[in-house]
Amino acid sequence: MKYVTREVMRELDRTAIEEIGIPGVVLMENAGRNVTEAVLAMLPDPAAATVFIFCGKGNNGGDGFVIARHLHNHGVRVRTFVTFAVEEASGHPGDAATNLRVALNMGLSVDEIADVDGIPDLSAADVIVDALLGTGLEGDVREPIRTLIERINGTEAPAVAVDIPSGLCCNTGVVLGAAVRAVKTITFACAKEGFRLAEGPEHVGELVVAEISIPRELIEKA
Repeated sequence: MKYVTREVMRELDRTAIEEIGIPGVVLMENAGRNVTEAVLAMLPDPAAATVFIFCGKGNNGGDGFVIARHLHNHGVRVRTFVTFAVEEASGHPGDAATNLRVALNMGLSVDEIADVDGIPDLSAADVIVDALLGTGLEGDVREPIRTLIERINGTEAPAVAVDIPSGLCCNTGVVLGAAVRAVKTITFACAKEGFRLAEGPEHVGELVVAEISIPRELIEKA
């Protein structure tokens, strides 16, 4: 298994998008579909299941909106929560905002968590999808995300991490204040260095490396 730093992963993404010409929104769509398949495999009866998806404002959140769309289309009850102002973010450029607008146009519920009091009761969730924070995180997790992570870790519902468990340092495996303890992490293109270092193995759970269309030749050279 190939392990890379955040810097190497960023360069892989940049090269795939800018030099190869694969639109970033295509990479995001592929990422979201991979996580969707993993979540569906965990649900004995998708039509009777409820999945909570927590999205941050970056590309991890964009992946989360793709996941919400596909799970909805498979008949799953989906509740999507964001840690930013929806109206402001939906007007931004970029792939994450594109997928947020699609989710809103489909009539999917997207609820804001403005503070700790806005964190929902997690007891109704059969599976929780963590799309809060990505590989770029370097400083400690801030509120209300920190408390949200602690509550995710305290509930019985299994958590599936999108690319990396939120709060885990991509390069070192150190927990940055609080980190999701995932039962499964669906990471994209390559495993991340932090998954095998320090506290990483305690938080990643089962690791699945998903192919999202970044050319194999680029990954082999990384």
